[in-house]
Amino acid sequence: MPYAATPLHVTKAALFRTLGHPARVRILELLRDGERSVGALQDALALDSGGTSQHLAALRRVGVVASRREGTSVYYRAADAQVYALLDAGRALVARSLQEQQVLLEQLEAE
Repeated sequence: MPYAATPLHVTKAALFRTLGHPARVRILELLRDGERSVGALQDALALDSGGTSQHLAALRRVGVVASRREGTSVYYRAADAQVYALLDAGRALVARSLQEQQVLLEQLEAE
């Protein structure tokens, strides 16, 4: 039986579902400044090692992060810098929405 390729929209949806968790977005924001060890990410996120590992595994499964081992430490980095363009686009959308809400709030206050 021939292999049926997964439709692109299904693959994209899986990526966005994975990015839909605040801790995962925060991990990517932390990695923007460069590679970090699992321990450093764990400390910055204030999560236990199991939670941090689960989030990193989810990001790794969709190909957003890559890792390397150095001795007993594992270091993570963004697999492709384009993920930051995606985060920037999300930030711009949120900022625009907040600006629109601010205008409405100012109109309400003026009434």
